[in-house]
Amino acid sequence: MKTYLLILVATLLSCRLVVAQVAEAPPAEKDTTYWQSEFSAGLNFNQAGFSSNWKAGGVNSVAFGSLVAGKASYGKEKFSWDNELELLFGIVRNEGEDTRKSNDRVFLDSKLGYQMSDRWSAYFSANYLTQFAEGYTFNDDGTKSLISKFMAPGFLTSSLGMEYQPNETFFLRIGPLSPRFTFVTDQGIIANVPSNYGVPAGETVRIEWLAMQVFASLDKDLAENLNLKTRYALFANYETLAFDSIDHRLDLTLTAKITDIINVTLTGIALYDLDQDPGVQVSQALALGILYKVGGKK
Repeated sequence: MKTYLLILVATLLSCRLVVAQVAEAPPAEKDTTYWQSEFSAGLNFNQAGFSSNWKAGGVNSVAFGSLVAGKASYGKEKFSWDNELELLFGIVRNEGEDTRKSNDRVFLDSKLGYQMSDRWSAYFSANYLTQFAEGYTFNDDGTKSLISKFMAPGFLTSSLGMEYQPNETFFLRIGPLSPRFTFVTDQGIIANVPSNYGVPAGETVRIEWLAMQVFASLDKDLAENLNLKTRYALFANYETLAFDSIDHRLDLTLTAKITDIINVTLTGIALYDLDQDPGVQVSQALALGILYKVGGKK
């Protein structure tokens, strides 16, 4: 009998110890390693000044530019979700002139993917492009005409198709089903831009349901302190398909690191869109500034 009592007491003590250990065990931390993110922010400032008797000529000027960019990617088994945000804005002020924009872009891209093989995935994506502030053409008589602003134009393109990604620095998306929404929320824009960016007069949005998008991106370190980032987008409307009606846009950013935070950045854009202009539009900027970047965070 004593033996049974000893066994019962020992069993109860063991259960109490086990319960106490379970109760005291810290809760398991939530696994967030499926997420990987990158963030960068930069400022640049340029200034030129001349005395009133400077014989070589010149105009006093001040220029300011800013950049905020970020990426957040989720990957688990065959599923992925990639997001990218890019915000650019810059102004320049020459003596005797109004302040003007030197850069202005709002870009957001989000993509859901499902891995089909080592290099190919099925995807659905949406990307959005517009600008922050008003854009003007400056006339010879000193006046200016409004030609663009936030959401005038604005472009929202969704796409369903296949993505080819041979490595971590490059991908190519081919979306045969890619409807695009073009917004012009200010109906007064048409007075200075007769094409109204393809939106019919009196309306604020144009929907191109039957269309194709090709989207490619390269983000590669050419050297230890030199990075090249390019993005190319092609958009073709099946209903108006012709060689001169296909839209092309190429964005390029070349960044050379001088110190941990001081960089020289060359940016360029080449754009062809018949709804905006019959020629190729080109933009280029060179800046020295500071760039803070945090990458590879989980």
